[in-house]
Amino acid sequence: MSDESAAEAEAEDEESTEEGRMSLLEHLVELRRRLVWSVIAFIICFLISYYFADSIFNFLIEPLARVWGSAGQHRRLIYTAMQEKFFTDLKLAFFVAAFLSFPVIANQIWLFVAPGLYANEKKAFLPFLFATPFLFFAGGAFVYYFVLPVAWHFFASFEQAASAGPLAIELEPKVDQYLSLVMQLVFAFGLCFELPVVLTLLTRIGFVSVATLRKNRRYAIVTAFVVAAVLSPPDPLSQLGLALPIILLYEISIICSRIVEKQQAREAEEAEEDDEAPA
Repeated sequence: MSDESAAEAEAEDEESTEEGRMSLLEHLVELRRRLVWSVIAFIICFLISYYFADSIFNFLIEPLARVWGSAGQHRRLIYTAMQEKFFTDLKLAFFVAAFLSFPVIANQIWLFVAPGLYANEKKAFLPFLFATPFLFFAGGAFVYYFVLPVAWHFFASFEQAASAGPLAIELEPKVDQYLSLVMQLVFAFGLCFELPVVLTLLTRIGFVSVATLRKNRRYAIVTAFVVAAVLSPPDPLSQLGLALPIILLYEISIICSRIVEKQQAREAEEAEEDDEAPA
């Protein structure tokens, strides 16, 4: 009988292992499906972005054209390598496609992860999924409408007319360097504008608290200027333009975290009342 029991137990183990393998296979198939849809979305956005690359690039150089004013009719951007403009368009299309396809990619990630979450966990994470692209777009808009005009005016002020020296010093940006600088600013500000999402989410899962955020406010201010010095171009206006919004976003994060803590306390009280209620 003991041999029969051992054989039955071994058979059950093999069946459970086979079920686990099938479950893993199903997860891999589902992951492949989500990756395929994400790649398709990115490729479609990339092709559309590349088709409109010239229009998008003209939109990005509009702040510089406004700084030059009426003299901009006689100004230009240059490229010094045969393939430079082509690769610049590819880089621009890649950057725009990543931004446009992010909601689709995030939705595919959500569809893959959501079945394994509880209802309260879905309710907790879903708002952050919608807030992430919105805040990144807000950071990019802040760069375009507020930071770029000030930064470009600062950089253009180093020009020198021919009458002020033996030779004129004129600004003629290269297209790839201009796009790289704009992308660096957009990425830096967009990433920093995600601070409320990150800190509120950390508060939601109990990793940090409002008291901790308030206690470390002075360190956050110093960190903001350090991050601004690393991510932004090496001019004081751009660094100050990034550091001040980070500090403001940190204060907004404290407010959002306080709201989350109050909500969690309310939910805990309601759960206790339900447990104490007579059956």
